[in-house]
Amino acid sequence: MNLKRLAIIFILFFFSFSTIADEIEKNNNTEFNVYTGMFDFSDDGKRSTLIGFQHQNEDLNRDTFFGNLSPITGAMITADNATYFYTGVQAHYKLGSLNLTPSFTPGYYNEGNGKDLGHALEFKSEIQLSLELPRDSQIGFSYNHLSNASLGDKNPGANSYMFNLLKKF
Repeated sequence: MNLKRLAIIFILFFFSFSTIADEIEKNNNTEFNVYTGMFDFSDDGKRSTLIGFQHQNEDLNRDTFFGNLSPITGAMITADNATYFYTGVQAHYKLGSLNLTPSFTPGYYNEGNGKDLGHALEFKSEIQLSLELPRDSQIGFSYNHLSNASLGDKNPGANSYMFNLLKKF
C-alpha cells in the first residue's frame, strides 16, 4: 500500500472518531494526533515523506516547574519503510487560541530502506505550534530532530517537519 493511500485511511479514521465521539459522553481527556510531513528534509539523498499517529492522555498530566506535563506515545513510518516507535513527555503552553507544545521522546528506530541513523535508540526533540478549532480539534505544524546522542558509531541525525490534525475525545 503506498503512503498516500495510508494517509487517506488515517485521515478518514481520524474524522470517523469525531462522529462517534459526538454520540457518547465526552470527558476530553484523550487526544489523538495524526500527522504527515517530510522526514529528514535537510538531507537531499535520504529525505522521505512520513505519516504518523500519536496518543496523549490528559488524565496522567502533572503541573510541574516546567509547566503542565503529560505522557505521549506514538509511531511513524516513512515512504522508505523506516519506522520510529516512541514514548515520552510533552509540555503544553496555551497562548490564547494558539498552543505551544514541546516534547521529548526516546524510542526505537528501524531504518528499513531509509536513512541509517547509527543506533536503534533514538531521541526525538520536537516543537509544535497549533491553532484551536471548533469541536475540540486543532491544526498545527511541528518540527523535530532525531538523534542517538552519540550512542552509535555515527550520529547523523534527522530533521523533519509535519502538519498535524489533533482531536480530543
